[in-house]
Amino acid sequence: MKRFLLFCGLLLNGLLAGANDRAGTTDSLLTELNQVLAHKKEYDGQRLNRIAALTADFASSEASDNARFDLGVRIYEEYKAFKYDSAFAYCQRITQLAAQLRNPEKIELAKLKLAFVLLSSGLFKETFDTLDRINPTLLSGSDKQSFYFLKARAYSDLGNFNQDQVYRPGYYARALAYADTALQFSRPGSYDYLSVQEFRAQKMNNLRAGEMIYAQILRLPHLTLHQLAVSASTTAYLYELAGQPGKAFELLLRAAIADVKTATKETTAIFKLSDYCYRQGDLQNAYTFIREARENAAFYKARQRQIEISHVSSIIEGQKINIIESQRKSLKTYAIIMTALAGVVIAFAVVSGLALRKLRRADQLLSAANGALQARNDELHQLNHGLNEANKIKEEYIGYYFHNNSQYIDKLENLKKRVEALLSSKQYVGLQKLVDGVNIKTERNELLRGFDTVFLRLFPNFIAQFNALFREEDRVVLADDQLLTAELRIFALIRLGIADSEQISRMLGYSINTIYTYKTRVKNRSVVPNEEFEARIQAIEAV
Repeated sequence: MKRFLLFCGLLLNGLLAGANDRAGTTDSLLTELNQVLAHKKEYDGQRLNRIAALTADFASSEASDNARFDLGVRIYEEYKAFKYDSAFAYCQRITQLAAQLRNPEKIELAKLKLAFVLLSSGLFKETFDTLDRINPTLLSGSDKQSFYFLKARAYSDLGNFNQDQVYRPGYYARALAYADTALQFSRPGSYDYLSVQEFRAQKMNNLRAGEMIYAQILRLPHLTLHQLAVSASTTAYLYELAGQPGKAFELLLRAAIADVKTATKETTAIFKLSDYCYRQGDLQNAYTFIREARENAAFYKARQRQIEISHVSSIIEGQKINIIESQRKSLKTYAIIMTALAGVVIAFAVVSGLALRKLRRADQLLSAANGALQARNDELHQLNHGLNEANKIKEEYIGYYFHNNSQYIDKLENLKKRVEALLSSKQYVGLQKLVDGVNIKTERNELLRGFDTVFLRLFPNFIAQFNALFREEDRVVLADDQLLTAELRIFALIRLGIADSEQISRMLGYSINTIYTYKTRVKNRSVVPNEEFEARIQAIEAV
C-alpha cells in the first residue's frame, strides 16, 4: 500500500512538473511572438528586397526567355504565400513565356502554379477548372507530386469550407486518394513525402502517426522556417481534435513565429491562436492576433480566410468593447471618490479658516493670510472640478495641493501661537515686526510658481499647442527661469475650466481690467477667430 501511494505521489509530481514546464514554454513563446510581431515590417522588408532584386533581373533585356521563365517562377515562389495579386500576375507572365517557348512542360507547370494561388485565395471553382486543364504526364516527377498533393489539398479545403455533412466525407475521401497518388511520386523520408503523410494523418485524425511524422520532420536537415510552420500547424490540429489544447497552443505559437519571420501572409496559425487566447480569457493577445490575422488575410486577399476571421473578430472586438465600458465605469467611480476626497480637503480648509477668524486682535493679519489660503483652496476646487472629465483625473495634482495647504496651515498655526504669545506679553512692537515680516507678494509668487510647475506636468505640450495658434512672430518666448507668463497662466486656468474673469483676477492677484486686457490682446494676435479661441484652448490635451 505504501509503495502504491509513493508511486501515485511521484506520478502526480511528474504531471505537475510537466504542466509547469509547458506553461513556462508557452509564456516564453507568447513573448517571442509579440516581439517578432513588433518587427514585422523588417521581415516583410527582407522579402520585398529579395523580390526587388529578382524583378530587376526579370526586367533586364539581356535575359533570355528561358532565364526569364525561371526568374518568373522564383518571383512567384516569393509571392505565393505573401500576396495573391502579385503571384497571380507572375503566373500570367510565366504562362506567356512558356507559350512563347512552346515548351509543354513549362506550360503545364505555369498552370500548376496558378492553381496553387487560386486555391490559397479561396477561388475553388477556378482552382478545379485550372487543375482539370493540366496534363500531369507532361510534368516532372516532383511537379507530379505537387499536382496530386494540390488536388488533395483542394478537396480537403473545399470540405472544410462547405461544412456539409453530406458532401464533406466524399471530398475527404477524394483528398486521401490524391494524397496516396502524391506519395507515389515522393522520395521516402523527404519533406515532401512526410508532409503528405502528415496530411493523411490529419484527415484520418491519427494523432499518434501525426506525432511521429512531426518528430521526423524536425530531424530533417535544412528544414526551412516555412516548412516548420506548415508542419507545426498541421500537428496542432491533431492535438486539438485529441483534446490536448495546451500542446496545440504551443505548436500554433511556433508556427505563427515562423510565419512572421518568413513574412507569410497566407496562414491560419495566428487566426487559430486568437481563438485559443479568447477562450482562455487572454483578451489582449486575442485582440492582437485576430487583428494581425485580419490584416494578413486582407493583404493576401484570402477570401475564405476573411470570412472565417470576420466571425471570430466580431466576437473578440465585442468583448473588448464590453471591457472598455467596464473600465470607463470604474474610472467614473474613481473620479467620484477623488472628488469626495477633494471635498474633504476643502472642508478642512474652511474649518481651519473659521478657527483662524477667532483671532480678533490680529484680524487684519489673519484676514490677509486667510484670503491667500482661500485663494489656494478656490484654485484647488477648480482643478478638482476637472476630475469629472474623462482622462483629466490627476491624483498627483490633488496630492500636491493637499501637501501645500497642510504646510500653509502649519505656518498659520505657528503664526497664531507667536501672535498669542506676543499679545499675552503685550509686546506690540514685536507683533508689528511679525506682521511686517509677512510678505504676501512672496507667498503669492510661490503659489503661482507651484501652479505653473504642476500645470506643465499635467499639460507638458500646453505652451507648444498654445503657440500653434499664433504666427511665428507673435508666439510666446519664455526666459530660461520662467515657466509661464501672465498671459499663459490666464489661459492655463481657462484650460482647467475656470472661465470667469473675476475669479481669475482674484486667483492671480490682478485687476479684472488687467485680465480683460490680457485676454483681448492675446485673442487679437491669434490666427483663429476670437470667438473660437477659448474653445481651442479647452481642446489642448493633457498627458
